[in-house]
Amino acid sequence: MEHLTATRRRLLAAGLAGGVGAVAGCLGTDDGGPSGGAKLSLSLSRVDGSLRDRYVRDRDAPADAWDEAALDAALAGEPYTTRHRRPFFATPDDPAYVLDDGTYHRLGSVVVGEVAEAYPVLRLYAVDDGETATDGDGGSAVDGGEGGDLPDADRRAVRIAYFAARARGNAGGYPVGLVERGGYVYRSEAARSESALLDDDGPERVAYRETTYRVDIERERFHEAVYRPTAEPVAERPERMESILRARLVGPRIDPDALSSEARRIVDRAAVEEYGETHPYSDAYAELVRALDARHFLDGDMRNDGGVGEGREELIRYGDEYYERYLRITGGEAE
Repeated sequence: MEHLTATRRRLLAAGLAGGVGAVAGCLGTDDGGPSGGAKLSLSLSRVDGSLRDRYVRDRDAPADAWDEAALDAALAGEPYTTRHRRPFFATPDDPAYVLDDGTYHRLGSVVVGEVAEAYPVLRLYAVDDGETATDGDGGSAVDGGEGGDLPDADRRAVRIAYFAARARGNAGGYPVGLVERGGYVYRSEAARSESALLDDDGPERVAYRETTYRVDIERERFHEAVYRPTAEPVAERPERMESILRARLVGPRIDPDALSSEARRIVDRAAVEEYGETHPYSDAYAELVRALDARHFLDGDMRNDGGVGEGREELIRYGDEYYERYLRITGGEAE
């Protein structure tokens, strides 16, 4: 995130570079350790401001992805439902929050039913080299790109169906949240009414990113959940809301004064650039890893218990500041 990068620059400009040299020089472990030892790397990115700044939206500035009609209804206690997608993209484990008229609300939804609906599904299939790049009436394939003549709804559909067509038969994947059933689903009534591809005499070929594709449209049945949006008051004071977010999101709390000076210098280093040591680690690094509640990197099978190459991000509190911390193992076999 850009604000985190800027934070690191400010830390560096503040004189932490001198502390960095002290860490590497005094501890002498950044590139040390036995040949082929496993390297444990740590990165820290300071979070600017409060958790409220990051995770709470103001009623007058809701997230773009939210259903604003659902938000109005939930805050007013009025009946309203959405289909297929949760109105605030929130789950019980990952709720959304909004501040409305001095009260903080936890946003979510509950499933209250199911509906079945048939929608057109667009799939694209690359035209073989031996096939003509023309549609069924002998005309040229229509340009499906941003500069083409297709309506906006169709250009979006072609772009998403292209992801599935590109991945078909290859090892790569595609954005599951956009691609469904190997193509694009015209769920929106507005998109269906605007579409030229859905017309009975619509184009049978589209050209996209220098490839010609055959248009395949099937009407298929979908079963969709029906959601009722919810808004539960959780706090009246900013401090209370901050404590709720801290309890949900923040892991280890570290008092800098409880660390040795060498461990604090490692923190300063990791807040500027990635810091790492090969196994066995210095006493100061081991002290910090324990403070980060990551003892499995010290006491267990680091390759399996630590999760080699599977760095895990976590929020921590260091003094009065929040940091995103990232630990990962690279290198040879753990000892």
